Amino acid sequence: MVSIRRSFEAYVDDMNIITVLIPAEQKEIMTPPFRLETETTDFPLVVREEYSLEAKYKYVCVSDHPVPFGKIHCVRASSGHKTDLQIGAVIRTAAFDDEFYYDGELGAVYTSDHTVFKVWAPAATSAAVKLSHPNKSGRTFQMTRLEKGVYAVTVTGDLHGYEYLFCICNNSEWMETVDPYAKAVTVNGEKGVVLRPDQMKWTAPLKPFSHPVDAVIYETHLRDFSIHENSGMINKGKYLALTETDTQTANGSSSGLAYVKELGVTHVELLPVNDFAGVDEEKPLDAYNWGYNPLHFFAPEGSYASNPHDPQTRKTELKQMINTLHQHGLRVILDVVFNHVYKRENSPFEKTVPGYFFRHDECGMPSNGTGVGNDIASERRMARKFIADCVVYWLEEYNVDGFRFDLLGILDIDTVLYMKEKATKAKPGILLFGEGWDLATPLPHEQKAALANAPRMPGIGFFNDMFRDAVKGNTFHLKAAGFALGSSESAQAVMHGIAGSSGWKALAPIVPEPSQSINYVESHDNHTFWDKMSFALPQENDSRKRSRQRLAAAIILLAQGVPFIHSGQEFFRTKQGVENSYQSSDSINQLDWDRRETFKEDVHYIRRLISLRKAHPAFRLRSAADIQRHLECLTLKEHLIAYRLYDLDEVDEWKDIIVIHHASPDSVEWRLPNDIPYRLLCDPSGFQEDPTEIKKTVAVNGIGTVILYLASDLKSFA
Repeated sequence: MVSIRRSFEAYVDDMNIITVLIPAEQKEIMTPPFRLETETTDFPLVVREEYSLEAKYKYVCVSDHPVPFGKIHCVRASSGHKTDLQIGAVIRTAAFDDEFYYDGELGAVYTSDHTVFKVWAPAATSAAVKLSHPNKSGRTFQMTRLEKGVYAVTVTGDLHGYEYLFCICNNSEWMETVDPYAKAVTVNGEKGVVLRPDQMKWTAPLKPFSHPVDAVIYETHLRDFSIHENSGMINKGKYLALTETDTQTANGSSSGLAYVKELGVTHVELLPVNDFAGVDEEKPLDAYNWGYNPLHFFAPEGSYASNPHDPQTRKTELKQMINTLHQHGLRVILDVVFNHVYKRENSPFEKTVPGYFFRHDECGMPSNGTGVGNDIASERRMARKFIADCVVYWLEEYNVDGFRFDLLGILDIDTVLYMKEKATKAKPGILLFGEGWDLATPLPHEQKAALANAPRMPGIGFFNDMFRDAVKGNTFHLKAAGFALGSSESAQAVMHGIAGSSGWKALAPIVPEPSQSINYVESHDNHTFWDKMSFALPQENDSRKRSRQRLAAAIILLAQGVPFIHSGQEFFRTKQGVENSYQSSDSINQLDWDRRETFKEDVHYIRRLISLRKAHPAFRLRSAADIQRHLECLTLKEHLIAYRLYDLDEVDEWKDIIVIHHASPDSVEWRLPNDIPYRLLCDPSGFQEDPTEIKKTVAVNGIGTVILYLASDLKSFA
């Protein structure tokens, strides 16, 4: 980059406001009046206010005419000194947004005889596209400025396989950047790549998913899932690992795709698979990363491909993986990161339209609600369009079935609703949910897509951290214990979560409908449940800890709402006490398939819970009104919660269901309501293969869950 020396500086801060900054020592030389010089004329600037800054003297000037964009202009002081007019805070005004909003297609649009390149760069004075090819000579093509600040050029010929960069001149400086809309990239994302549309045939179309509460979500990281030596998968750490069927561990237990299918979940949620920083794609095993360092939002990550140097291989293998999961009845949710980029100053956003795509605080500095140095300004119209375009692209091009939005609370409500409208139109039945944390980003609270504003975002789910912490204890206080860990203070909050968090007794709803509550006790973030217990309950033996974790899983899987499982949770996943393993080694992050064998009885227990939930709609009531109508709490004590699902004739094949969650190692006798005999399906020891009839009282022996049911035909649950 060539450094530009300026005697003073001038910025467009609104459509007709120009700020002039004079070095303090030159204040008496470079004085008003100032004039704006364009290619064809010049006109005076009226000083509206002036004051001293630390090392500058500031003049806020008004122009009678809106400043024209796309050309180089100068500001001249009375002394004759000149400076180029730079783009300033105008980029973040509503007037700029309205003036330059563009609703057309962007990026590289390929046909066999030509490719159209378009980039939105309204503040730029010039732009070009630089083409290269591994085996052919390259060339640079000047682009033409069109309406709404779009630069475009049509390049003839078949450009399949050509690499390209945009060259954009902002504030008199040329920058090379990858296309923000690049659908494919070279190794480590250094250039965009033009590819012809592939002919992928989706062989297993799935019907639109019925309802969010019918889902059981299983979160995993592609590399974690297969990298273990006993995973039974050949393509360890790759997209293709999830195309391998009938894999087994060394001792013959199911693993990989076969295992997930056997578990009975409905959706597999993958940590980010779009191109991210933190792993050298040429040496992928030298480093590890979860993937929350987004580089290119439309292009697949190369470290998971068998050949990261071939952009087509990434696309093909990712599609093969998704298609294989669909063939086995499993839907795919992608974890997406629209709240920040890896490095703001090096991102295609900043190089294309400096200052536009990121929020700034009242001092003009980039905000940091995300904690990683930048917040995407989703409320700006072209940022909103980008997010919606990207979501729709992954739905249409990769046939995915939903999205988990990282730090959803950074985004604004209008963008989330706009994205939802576009996404559900593209593919009905998808799941949309995210982290609704209320973070310190400069956006009014009432505009944030945070959990507290869930009523304004119907159809959007939120991770329910209040239910999570009630069950296991505060995530950020290691020794804090929740109900499942023996706390005597959390029963009421757990019961609220069991009732869908949509209002129970006098408690205010956390979400208006159960479909908006994502119920979980463990995810990739923070300590695993097993590791937390090692800090919170250091005196307890492993057998009792297993009982507590099974209890927590039962609470979540039988609660109203949408259950979410972290892969390996079912066999007590450990990360050796590491809380934030986003760049820890494989030895910390890998899914330990040996534990799948060691704790196969516990895995079977989770499978039976999932099967029970899927078989009985009473555990999946679709509205808060239905929950109020069919669910009642029978007992609420320090270590015991008992509730009943009743009047189920029009809901379920069972007429009545009682669930008892017990968090104490003591044994208790619990009296059945109305002296009606029930069938005992499950107790803390596990599921009963031949449910026995229970009259008057049921023994609850130790930590765990009791499930009883009443059916007119008294058939046992298969």
